[in-house]
Amino acid sequence: MTTRQKTAIAPPAFALNRRAVLGGLLGAAVAPAGARAQTAEVWPQRFAHAFGETVLDRPAARVVSLGYTSHDALLALGVVPLALRYWYGDAPFGVWPWAADLLAGAEPVVLTGESGIETVAALQPDLIIGIGSGISQAEYDVLSQVAPVLMHEADSPIYGMGWDALTRILGRATGKADLAETLIAQTTQAFADARARHPDWQGKTGTAAYHFSGEIGAYAAFDGRSRFLTELGFRLTPAIEAYQGEAFYIPMSPEDLSGLEADVLLWLSGTDTDDDLAALPMRRLLASHAQGREVFAGTLTAAAVSYGSILSLPFALQRLESEIALAADGDAATVVPSSAKAGLAP
Repeated sequence: MTTRQKTAIAPPAFALNRRAVLGGLLGAAVAPAGARAQTAEVWPQRFAHAFGETVLDRPAARVVSLGYTSHDALLALGVVPLALRYWYGDAPFGVWPWAADLLAGAEPVVLTGESGIETVAALQPDLIIGIGSGISQAEYDVLSQVAPVLMHEADSPIYGMGWDALTRILGRATGKADLAETLIAQTTQAFADARARHPDWQGKTGTAAYHFSGEIGAYAAFDGRSRFLTELGFRLTPAIEAYQGEAFYIPMSPEDLSGLEADVLLWLSGTDTDDDLAALPMRRLLASHAQGREVFAGTLTAAAVSYGSILSLPFALQRLESEIALAADGDAATVVPSSAKAGLAP
């Protein structure tokens, strides 16, 4: 296998024995599906990306997953990575419940903190997944001396390649393009079925919001948490649509939360309760609160939405569909169980 590189556009994040893993709920956007690439039956396979082009001479079997969520797509394809990147939480081997069974007893190396190039090299991979990892050109160049490295597409945000595009690329790289298309179709259909069950959602506004360590805001339009709502037929608010920054989140002042106002306000949290959010004075002035249109996604559900993977999205949809339906029904008297349990209900 061979690999070629060119200009850098991403900031360093992998650490290569220096920097700690990025923490918190980073972005995994659900981007529109592009044209299908060449099929995996034709070898070598060529992958143009932000750092140049990677060429694979044969299907990869020994894979290291450096992206914070890319291991989900590999597991869906039946490829258990030799090592995967830890993001957050206490899931065994960094694999959350929606994907855990697919480990099939395997115990991949979990890359955290000072884990770096020596650890990866010792595993002798034939492919390294750098998509969604945030590694720099320099880090990419070093890793490419170990094995071919796949990166995000040139026109994709660093943490913004869609679940379908990621699955399709990894399907090609592992010789499982047909399975990838089948899985993509299944998840796409799950959203289509949900839209069909709730025609009243179409055109209503939705906001995916966060409140962590005293900071509050919404997720950008290209981020997967916002796209989770748009995939269900909701449209984003003008304040979010107008955002032109590169960050996947939009901070807001606790003194003015009007930018969060929507027909459905979905709070994503790293905990199952949030007393500070419940007590936030300006939240109580939102019509979304007064009219009972808030949904609270606690640890597991928020993680599923945040991972935004081909495995986690159906899991999140199953847990949130009824909650969103109750919040969106237009009746202020309707109780939304997740909101009531978290102390957010009016």
